[in-house]
Formats: sequence, structure tokens, C-alpha cells
Amino acid sequence: MHSHLHTPYNINCEEIMTALDECHAQGFLHKALGNCNDIKRDVNKCLAGERYERAKRNRDDARERRKRIEKIWADERAAAMGPSAGEGTTSPAAAAAASAAATAEKQ
Repeated sequence: MHSHLHTPYNINCEEIMTALDECHAQGFLHKALGNCNDIKRDVNKCLAGERYERAKRNRDDARERRKRIEKIWADERAAAMGPSAGEGTTSPAAAAAASAAATAEKQ
């Protein structure tokens, strides 16, 4: 059993789905002989397009939310490291190398 097709998500496919419902209403023999197959393919194509667009919107929204969350995390890390953290944004490996070089100069 498939899910209900006439939903707000599929509003752009409403005309094709209505045509399929009308075709199916013509009786079992009409359906059994394959007279509704072309309309059914059109419905499937339309629903696949709607699903693709909805998934694309969801991906784009998720990327935007992720960017916002990562910015919040970066701000929290910067605040936790103190005011000097924003001056020299170096990697931990670079900081360790600089520290080792400074120690070697002192000797």
C-alpha cells in the first residue's frame, strides 16, 4: 500500500494525479488493459521530481544550519581559549614547533 499522494508536498502534481484517479475510476478492465500506464508513468516522474526538489531544499537547509552551528562552536572555542586566542590562529602542531624553536634559542 502506498502513502496518500494528495498532500501539500505534491501540489504541483495534482492535475496528473487527478487524471490518474479518473482513469482508475473507469473500471478494472480499463486499468487491467494498461490504459492508465502512461498517466501512471507521468505521476511517478512528477513525484520523483518533487521528491528531488524537497531533498535538495532539505540538504541546503542542513548545510546552512551546520554552518551556523560550526560558527557558534568556533566562537565558544575562541572564548574558552581567552583573548589571546584570536591573535595567532595557528594549528597545534605549528604552535608546538614554535615553542620548540623558542626553547632551542634559549639554550
